[in-house]
Amino acid sequence: MSQPLAGLRVIELANFIAGPLAGTLLADMGADVIKIEPPKGDMGRAMPPQTRGESVSFAALNRNKRSLVLDLKQPAACEILLKLAAKSDVLLEAYRPGALEKMGLGANDVKKINPKIVYTSVSGFGQTGPYRRRAGVNLIIEAFAGPLSVTGEPGKMPMRPGVQTADVFGALFATYATLAGLVGAARQGEGRIADVSLVEASIAAAAWEAAEYLATGSVPQPLGNRHRLNAPYQLFATRDKRYLAIGTPNDGLFAKLMQVLGLAANGADPRFATYASRKANEAPLLELVEPAVRARESGELEAALTEAGIPCARVNNFKEVFDDPHIVARNVVGEIEHPRLGRMKAVRNPVLLDHDGPSINRYSPLLGEHSEEILRELGYAPATIAELVAAGVTRLAAEKSVAAE
Repeated sequence: MSQPLAGLRVIELANFIAGPLAGTLLADMGADVIKIEPPKGDMGRAMPPQTRGESVSFAALNRNKRSLVLDLKQPAACEILLKLAAKSDVLLEAYRPGALEKMGLGANDVKKINPKIVYTSVSGFGQTGPYRRRAGVNLIIEAFAGPLSVTGEPGKMPMRPGVQTADVFGALFATYATLAGLVGAARQGEGRIADVSLVEASIAAAAWEAAEYLATGSVPQPLGNRHRLNAPYQLFATRDKRYLAIGTPNDGLFAKLMQVLGLAANGADPRFATYASRKANEAPLLELVEPAVRARESGELEAALTEAGIPCARVNNFKEVFDDPHIVARNVVGEIEHPRLGRMKAVRNPVLLDHDGPSINRYSPLLGEHSEEILRELGYAPATIAELVAAGVTRLAAEKSVAAE
């Protein structure tokens, strides 16, 4: 048996997070992802933290790939890319709309030589519309698309999320589009051209907020740690100055929470009798619940709530996450040998299959590490490759340094 995407070749033309993460998700499932990099490399290679001259962030987002350097400003490099596209299943790109068309590498150009290829474009605002050429990185997308307007405390400056939501949403939708295109190509013989906008991915992810506005005309507002539809469902401070997330999405769980907190006598209060009435009377409800939670130690209360079946969790830092026995038991963290970073830890793909599932088989490639290998696969002779290197069309990786040095 082999991995689900084994035998498929993907060309990746992307920097930083959204495009590279989509490429990694495909590579984890067995696709041969060839990362096309300019002579100076993916801009993510310069991101901190840096260890032994290598970006740890880049390493996390680009495993399982091969690196081919091509200076696409040169016609010979574009010719190589088209040769590669003729033998590939997917081209995944995250250039600014219109840039690849100017080089003769747009979707229609590539489809002429390979009608079955799936061509997935990821951009901030999409391939059409008045903003198609507008620059859009993660924070700008979060601001434009609405999520920042409902993040943070009411009446205060919005609080940006602690993780890169727009880029990750975009990567997931790009992967989804690519896989759908591959299924269509296998069944119908022709690949799709996919246009994935980070703005639209973020709008789609704001399902409740968008639905509320479209149905009622009411503009959703920030709620701090509170839930848009339910109460109590938020973070609470505890006696040991930790924060505990508690959610009670139905009447039965609410009754159990009141019992654990010693507030069972208030369970009969008509203001708290139903899902809707609890949200409508959230302020008086929290006047009861918050002091009761604040009087307890986080670990003790978490254990009591968990025993009662009530959804809850302390707010963990990342050390606590990776030290947690459940995360350890699930083997969430693996190890891989990198020629410069040494033996390094990495978060595994979150999908588990019954067999031949995603795996980490390659460290993130050194810049140009596979240029010669891939060019040879395309039929280029050693002498020709040397000429291409001399002309700056491609470059080969520098010698791999020993991590222990």
